Amino acid sequence: MQSIQANSYPIHFNEKGYEALNLHLKENKYSNLFIIVDSNTNEFCLPNFLPYLETELAIEIIEFDAGEENKNIETCVQIWNVLTELGADRKSLVINLGGGVVTDLGGFVASTFKRGVDFIHIPTTLLSMVDASVGGKNGVDLGNLKNQIGVINVPMMVIIDTQYLQTVPQNEMRSGLAEMLKHGLIYDKKYWEQFLDLKAIDFADFDALIYRSVEIKNEIVLQDPTEKNIRKSLNFGHTLGHAIESYFLENENKTTLLHGEAIAVGMILESYISLHKNLINTEEYSEIKNSIKSIYNDIVFEENDSKPILELLIHDKKNEYGNIQFALIEGIGKIKINQSVENELILKAFQDYKS
Repeated sequence: MQSIQANSYPIHFNEKGYEALNLHLKENKYSNLFIIVDSNTNEFCLPNFLPYLETELAIEIIEFDAGEENKNIETCVQIWNVLTELGADRKSLVINLGGGVVTDLGGFVASTFKRGVDFIHIPTTLLSMVDASVGGKNGVDLGNLKNQIGVINVPMMVIIDTQYLQTVPQNEMRSGLAEMLKHGLIYDKKYWEQFLDLKAIDFADFDALIYRSVEIKNEIVLQDPTEKNIRKSLNFGHTLGHAIESYFLENENKTTLLHGEAIAVGMILESYISLHKNLINTEEYSEIKNSIKSIYNDIVFEENDSKPILELLIHDKKNEYGNIQFALIEGIGKIKINQSVENELILKAFQDYKS
């Protein structure tokens, strides 16, 4: 697969990625190498990765406990302290080997340690391949509020090796699929239509679907690296999706949702809003709702869940001057950003989701 040129860094695929990595290590005189993993990727991915490395550098592995609940500043402080104790300096290289939590947090750790050291992302889940590791966003959660603390800073390269997907459970694969569906809905109708019958997908061709998803996100980010305009389109499904994800994360009576599970609900809700803003028609809405519901289990919402979810919308990063801003689809394959939505319509969307 041909490499994709992102905003001042390349995205390499499979074997080409390791060739590029080893050439990079040869051409740059790094002082030492740190690989950040979580407890899952340390066990399942690191043994596959290490044999590809061709370097005489001292290698240190830094592991933290897996899970969104550990994507916080406390984990960063622990890793900054370990980096300091192990002699990391401005000429160190950090490799983040893991899913979205590892790439988000590891990128933030590297971007801020000694005011920034070089880092490379090697995403190991479908979600991180098509979303988290592309675009330069790095950061952590603030309590239950998603991605409130962070920076936009690009890696030296991203290596997408789909062999790591063999280590990913089915629910995590479905979670990543949500972002691929989103890319079709906001940008490429034909791409969306490839997912309408999952049984018909030849998973031998799944690499090509991943490649196109990365390509779509990159095309959007290249137009707007700092999210002032069209990049906001990537937040379709995320305004309500992030609020739902945060609410289920903090509520001990709820089962924590994977990111993609929450975004899937968010896309249905925000498609309903798009319908009632006359941006899509009934047929398009039915296609979206039925297709997504055929892939994901229904999430149960009680009557008293809606109010705290609405309150969490106040913290959405797209908000401006105290106004909640939505990115809504304008027909399948097109997007309309900076849309205000009244609470009454949001509550109706939840009612419709339950039906």
